[in-house]
Amino acid sequence: MEENDLKAAAARSVEGSGDIRAKVRDLTLQAIRERRFDFAGMRDVMQQVAEGISIGAEKRGSDVRQAVESGFKGLDEALSKSLQATQLAMSELASRGRDFNEQEFRSALDAMKKLEADFSATMSQVAEQAGTRAKGEMQTLASHTARAATDTSAVIAKTLQEFSQRMTNTAAETTHASFEAARLMTDRLAQATSGFLSGRSDALARKDDRDRS
Repeated sequence: MEENDLKAAAARSVEGSGDIRAKVRDLTLQAIRERRFDFAGMRDVMQQVAEGISIGAEKRGSDVRQAVESGFKGLDEALSKSLQATQLAMSELASRGRDFNEQEFRSALDAMKKLEADFSATMSQVAEQAGTRAKGEMQTLASHTARAATDTSAVIAKTLQEFSQRMTNTAAETTHASFEAARLMTDRLAQATSGFLSGRSDALARKDDRDRS
């Protein structure tokens, strides 16, 4: 899905009726899959969906606050589930002794830390650019994200804790080279992550069906 298409689809999900959280979540997960769990791609998805949430909320006739909150929850849920799947994939590769070296682990962890910072920066930027009706709600969510009070931040913290214990040396400062290494994540990790996320997505869909029944 192209950037403008993704942003427009996110806006329609928030502007229209139905389960906004589930629609934004599923849209975000689909876009992340298409980018093969590349962290740079995830940041792009995050940016486009956040902008779409703001645009869609601005066009709503009522319930702007609820729409913004639901859209944000969908985005946060999708990011956190994707990162949970990545964490499980990394754990499996490590436990099975696969050829996944320390530098690759460090690159993934560095990329996760940067993704958390980018999540906060993105929400602040989108809030600043939001229209009159959505601005206040977007600013509230930006403050929420800055305090790391999100499911995404919780998953990142858990992953960093787990893998810091696996490392024998203190992680070096993040460099451009490590970001590039993370961007070029190996097929092994992408394939393993895809498998874990597919199972989680099916479970989410079943839960939505139960909630609606």
